[in-house]
Order: sequence, then C-alpha cells, then structure tokens
Amino acid sequence: MPFVVDCSVAACWFLPDQTTAYTERAFRKLKTDTAHVPALWVSELCNVMLKLERQGKLAKGLAAQIIADAELLGLAVEPPPPMRRVFELAQRHHLSAYDATYLELAIRTGFPLAALDGALKSAASKLGLYLSK
Repeated sequence: MPFVVDCSVAACWFLPDQTTAYTERAFRKLKTDTAHVPALWVSELCNVMLKLERQGKLAKGLAAQIIADAELLGLAVEPPPPMRRVFELAQRHHLSAYDATYLELAIRTGFPLAALDGALKSAASKLGLYLSK
C-alpha cells in the first residue's frame, strides 16, 4: 500500500547513525510501494542536509550526494494543500504547520503516515493513519 513519509523518517535513510528499525522498515516498503510526500518535503530534506554539512556533521559534498540520491527514490511529490486546511489541522492536533502538511496529505490520500515526531505520530494514530508496521 502506498504511504506518506515525513522528512524525519526519510532523512534517516541517508544517515546511518540515525537509522532505526522503524525507518528501515519504511525504506524497505519503497521496493513495493510508492511513498508520497508534500512539496514541503523537498525544502525540508535540503535544509536538514545543509544544516548538517554546515555544522560539520557531514563531510563536504556528502549533502549534495544525499540530495542527488534522494531524487532517485521515485517519491511522489504532491502539490501543496490549501493553507486553511493546514492551519485548521495544526490547531486541532497541536502540530506545527509543517507537520500538519504531512497529516493533511495522509488524510487526503488515505495512506498511512511514516513519522518519528511524537505529536505527529499521535495525531496520525488517532485518525487510524499511522504506519506502524
């Protein structure tokens, strides 16, 4: 079944010291299922890698290679949702607007959401949309 993947999960796919059993299971799903991400994901992943490189936590040039590798994953990048919808979900579930964007995509598609953030996991779980396996 297709699924929605949060940047926190996808970033772990490229950072071996951050990988968990959960992120590995989500990565293995890419072999058989399409992962969907909101357009925001592109900027978020780029920002994570830029920040790590600037902090000296990634070797020079590795961030650019990770971004190139991420482009090859074949993720379905979805257009942005209506602003009002993101705002309402963020308010209702006590999420950041960024996290509400992922939740909105999961709700709209009906696909389970792979996420590490506690509040986002909780909101997705309450709606029956958390990718638990």
